[in-house]
Amino acid sequence: MDTLRAVQKQKVLTTTLSPLDATDISSIHIRAGSHDVVPTRPADPSGFSLRKKGDRPDPHQFVRKGEGNGGTMIPKPKPQLSTAEEAQLRVMNKKPKLLTHPAYCKRPNPPNTELRRFYDRGDLPIQIDHGGVANRLAWKVDIPKLDFHHYLPIFFDGLRELEMPYSFVAEQGVMDMLEAGAHKVLPVIPQLIIPLKTALNTRDADVVVKVLKILQALVNCDVAVSGGAGLIGQALVPYYRQLLPVLNIFSNKNANMGDGIDYGQRKRRNMGELINQTLEQLEIHGGEDAFINIKYLIPTYQSVVIY
Repeated sequence: MDTLRAVQKQKVLTTTLSPLDATDISSIHIRAGSHDVVPTRPADPSGFSLRKKGDRPDPHQFVRKGEGNGGTMIPKPKPQLSTAEEAQLRVMNKKPKLLTHPAYCKRPNPPNTELRRFYDRGDLPIQIDHGGVANRLAWKVDIPKLDFHHYLPIFFDGLRELEMPYSFVAEQGVMDMLEAGAHKVLPVIPQLIIPLKTALNTRDADVVVKVLKILQALVNCDVAVSGGAGLIGQALVPYYRQLLPVLNIFSNKNANMGDGIDYGQRKRRNMGELINQTLEQLEIHGGEDAFINIKYLIPTYQSVVIY
């Protein structure tokens, strides 16, 4: 029976006496979205000097019995490969894209967000309501009464979280605040740019997809409410240089399925399609200067607005 005895859990944070597992954020020194661990190809010295880099000779590259030309100058015919065999050979010899194109590599995403710190301390006026169908957030204060300058950047900073419950709290908290307090979002826009940029710079597919959906909701939140001015899209135009470079990298990342059926289409996980939809919403609600600024950063984008 001694093995069934309840053992009190150690308190991790002595400042809050929280019995929950908490992250020691002060010990994390990695910057989110940094380029320190990006794989790089070795530099070719011939590009900077007159030296030529030659390959080391392979000791197995010599003629064996039955492989020569038989004393003639006529080479042996090469085997004719079918189209499928050639395609398979190309796939086998293809180098990993993360090494040949480091821009697509994931960047560090350490668990040191402000949302994690505030949630572990119990400083957020929320609790998770575990419903029978889906979870939701139970707010202890009316959302319109909250200080958006304080709480909204915290939830936006948590958008790059991938661990539960932080990822759910961040995404659902942002959606609830955009829906219930759309008229208070516009003055907070400058404070949301750095969290959005940091989340996009992680270049993690799950994080980027989440941020794109939030961007669409952000642009449309003050348009959907009655009496909304629809100025959030215009307020984002000066910050396109911080938000759009990563979208330009992944703008062509589509699922090429041929005549197949994408049964997960309702989940909206196709990054290339999401990026195109987001750019369209930014142009529609961004005013007359939106298109030229989008085109400057994403040259392949085509306008959807008829002037």
